[in-house]
Amino acid sequence: MRATLLPVPDRTAATMNSSATHWTFRAVILAALLPGLSLFTGAAAGADESISGDATISAPAGPSRIVITTTQRLAGAVHSLTWHGREFIDSTDHGRQLQSASNLDAGSPITAETFNPTEAGSRFDGAGQQSSSRLLHLLSRGYQLQTTTQMAFWLRPGETSGPHPAKNTSILSDHLLTKRITIGWNDLPHVIQYDVTFSVPVGERHSHAVFEAVTGYMPPDFSRFWKLNLSSGELEPLTDGPGEQPQPVVLATEDARHAMGIITFHQRRPHETGPGYGRWRFGPEKVVKWNCVFRIHPTAGLLEPGDYSYRCFVVVGDLETVRQNLLALQNHPDTKR
Repeated sequence: MRATLLPVPDRTAATMNSSATHWTFRAVILAALLPGLSLFTGAAAGADESISGDATISAPAGPSRIVITTTQRLAGAVHSLTWHGREFIDSTDHGRQLQSASNLDAGSPITAETFNPTEAGSRFDGAGQQSSSRLLHLLSRGYQLQTTTQMAFWLRPGETSGPHPAKNTSILSDHLLTKRITIGWNDLPHVIQYDVTFSVPVGERHSHAVFEAVTGYMPPDFSRFWKLNLSSGELEPLTDGPGEQPQPVVLATEDARHAMGIITFHQRRPHETGPGYGRWRFGPEKVVKWNCVFRIHPTAGLLEPGDYSYRCFVVVGDLETVRQNLLALQNHPDTKR
């Protein structure tokens, strides 16, 4: 299950939506190869069984290691992140992962999920073993991972999100998502650098785009929601919302021994807003969620085809460690470059 991107943010309202009957959660880019890298590549024209989406990277962080796992089932999207004996990701269907997605207007008023390329796959994929997305490239070594995925639309042609029909006429989109994950940043081992590039193809007409740079679906015992007051440096309780607000978000267990936070220092483009840091609690579905979202609005005119890149920092540790690391990132000159 997956909540998906709504067209217009409201700082106190959800930016993800549900269907009428249930919640719906929801060219290789490679600069250089280093000796010893595990490499899988393929062409966009067709599936290549030699490309495996199964990979694991890890690095030490305090008393434990951060271990990140991707799977073939999810076209190389992050299925698992563990640290100090705890799983941080609730990966069930093809929406609940650590992953990225976009939502675009396709030439008519934007509506949730109706033109929604999604890294891990489609709603139809459910909890199955196959993804409608196509993995084109995977590269991993030690503490670093890189993938390029041709994203499937969340809805298949003919499906609806609530009353709104899918605008896409194919299962597989022409939108590419390249991510680069590095565990550890400078002298901060609890920080995960998470770089994503959305490649918007030629031949489509969009004036309104929502880029969910990264989202994390977590087990429900990460029940405490916090926001980081960047002025005071203190964590403040955050309501269930749901929806976005402008301060970095942290989700933590009740005992504060495990937490995950998100922050970005992206320099906005003209006509771009964000970041919006969202949080949701889905009680019946037993899952919680955070995200980091940017929007390009209709006042920009037609969206140019090309690459839209974002760098986020995901921080994992106990609650105090996450707070300290978020502040260290905030105060570090290299994050503003």
